Amino acid sequence: MKTALTMRDATPGAPLQRPGRVQFFWLVAAVVVVLVLCALSVTIGVRAVNWPDIVAALGGSTDTVGQAAVFKRIPRTLMALLAGASLGVAGAVMQGVTRNPLADPGILGVNAGAAFAVVIGIAGGVRSWMVGGVGGITFDRIGLVLPFLVLGLAMSLLSARSLNALALGDELATGLGVNVPLARGLSSLGAVMLAGAATAVCGPIGFVGLAVPHVCRLLVGVDHRWLLPFSALAGAALLVAADVLGRVVARPSELDVGVITAFVGAPIFIWIVRQRKIREL
Repeated sequence: MKTALTMRDATPGAPLQRPGRVQFFWLVAAVVVVLVLCALSVTIGVRAVNWPDIVAALGGSTDTVGQAAVFKRIPRTLMALLAGASLGVAGAVMQGVTRNPLADPGILGVNAGAAFAVVIGIAGGVRSWMVGGVGGITFDRIGLVLPFLVLGLAMSLLSARSLNALALGDELATGLGVNVPLARGLSSLGAVMLAGAATAVCGPIGFVGLAVPHVCRLLVGVDHRWLLPFSALAGAALLVAADVLGRVVARPSELDVGVITAFVGAPIFIWIVRQRKIREL
C-alpha cells in the first residue's frame, strides 16, 4: 500500500502525495474558513441584525423580527454545509472509481435526487428545484435526508484505502488484496447516496463535484484518506460562500447557489478540459 501513496493518481497531471504536515495545515485552514463562512451566513441577509439577536436566535429564540430572520438562516446554512460536503466527496469518489478527471456527480445526482425526492415525499416545484438552491430549507427537510447523507459519507470515507488501490489499476489492486468489484460497488453506492440525497433537497447544483476534488488534489495530494475529508470541507465552504454571495449581489432578492457555482465552476471545467487535451497531444 505504500506504493499507492507515492505514485501519481490515475488522473493525468495529479501532483505527488504531500507531506502529512502540509495536509494537516490545509485541513485546519479549511475548518477555520468553514466556521467563518457559517458565521457570515447567519448574519448576512436582506434584514440587518445585531449580535444579541444572533446569539438569541442560535439559542432557539424568535421573539423579535431580527431573531426570526437569523433563525430562518440556520437551516439553509446547515443544508449548504451538508450539500457542499456531500457533492465534494461524491465527486472525489466518482473520479477515483472511474479514474476519469471529468467525472461529475451532477447528472447522477439529478436522476438519483428525483427518485429520493419522490420516495421521501419532499418534491416541490419543478422550476425552483431545477435551478438548485438552499433557500426555503427547513429542519424537517434536512431531517428527511440526513440519514442518507450520514450513511453515504460513512461508506465513502471507509472506501478511501480501496480507492487508493483502484488508482493503481484493477490488476495491482487485486494483487494488494482488494475485491475490486465490491470496492467499486460500495464506494459508488456511497457517492450515489450523497449526490442523490443532496440533490433531492437542493436541486441540481453543478460543478461542485467536478471542480472541488481537482482543487483539493493540488493542495493535499491524491491520497483519498486526506482527499475525501478535505473535499468535504472545501465543498461545504464553496456552497456556503455561494449562498452568502447570492444574497449580497442581488439584494433585496437573491441568486440561487446553483447560479453562483456555475460561474465559479465553468472556468475550472474549461481549464481541466484544456489540460486533458494538451496531455493527449
